[in-house]
Parts: sequence; C-alpha cells; structure tokens
Amino acid sequence: MASRLVGLPAPHFEMKSTKDLETLEEKVSLSDYEGEWLVLFFYPKDFTFVCPTEITALSDRYADFADNGCEIVGVSTDTEFVHRAWINTPRDENGLGDLNYPLAADPTHRVSRNYGVLNEDEGVALRGLFIIDPEGIVRYQVVTDDNVGRSVDETLRVLQALQTGGLCAADWKPGQSTL
Repeated sequence: MASRLVGLPAPHFEMKSTKDLETLEEKVSLSDYEGEWLVLFFYPKDFTFVCPTEITALSDRYADFADNGCEIVGVSTDTEFVHRAWINTPRDENGLGDLNYPLAADPTHRVSRNYGVLNEDEGVALRGLFIIDPEGIVRYQVVTDDNVGRSVDETLRVLQALQTGGLCAADWKPGQSTL
C-alpha cells in the first residue's frame, strides 16, 4: 500500500462512472483530466451518514472549483449501479440528488489500493482526498478517519494555494501575498 503520493505521478485510473447517469457506460480516467486540476476523493460507502454530507457539499461548491480550473471525481468501492440509486434518492431521504460531478466505481479495489486508501479488512476506501495538478502530479493528499468529514473550504483553499506556485504561510487565503 502506497503511503506517500505527493510529488509523484498520480496512479492511472479508469473506472465506470455516473457521468452518463442513464446508461452508466461513460468511464472516467486520469487522462480525461490532462491539463486540468483534479480533486479525486475517496469515501467508504454509499447510503451512509457522513459521506453524503461531503459529496453534496462538494457538489454545491462545484462552481468554485470550476472557476479555478478544477474538476472533481468521487470514488467508492460500490458499483456504478449503487451510485446511480443513491443519486436518484432525494437528499431529504439520505440520498444525493443531482450532482455536478461524477461518482466512479471501484469494485475491484484496484484504484483505492493504488492510492493507498483501501481498508483491506473491510474492503472499502478510507476518506482520502488528492489534488492532482494539470501535469498529473499529486500535489496534496489527506486521509482521515471514517467518522470525520472533510472541509470543502479547506480543500478549495489548498487548491488555490497550490495554484499560486508560491510559498503560502499557515492560514493563507486567496488575495494574500505569498512568502
């Protein structure tokens, strides 16, 4: 299991996804995002409690990421069929409703394992988040406990800091000078 990916080429992936929610035949791959920033995040399971809060929060802020030249892909070890069922379930019924980015299916666990986030004992991904630059290099990674959701504001702040190309002090915010 990989422990550090920062500074290394992102492991290639190609997975079935919800990009075409009707047919589920459109895959997502790392090469789809060449020349763009990408937030690739992993979560444990569909139809759970913390996961939808993260997934919908990222979807609600999708325009902020897009304005910064960044796409988003979510991944779990569930199938694309389970993803579709969850998206088709309204938010007030613990579903996701419409999303502004695709969810990808990793039922073989290959991608989760390559990114070092697979909980081998349970066969599910941990909460891992990776920011990949336009050249395909992992520039940021964080893995958290399943009980703690990630901050969309912090993810966006880190993306913007990385995009400055400069040295950003603790608590740097867009518009502030770099060191």
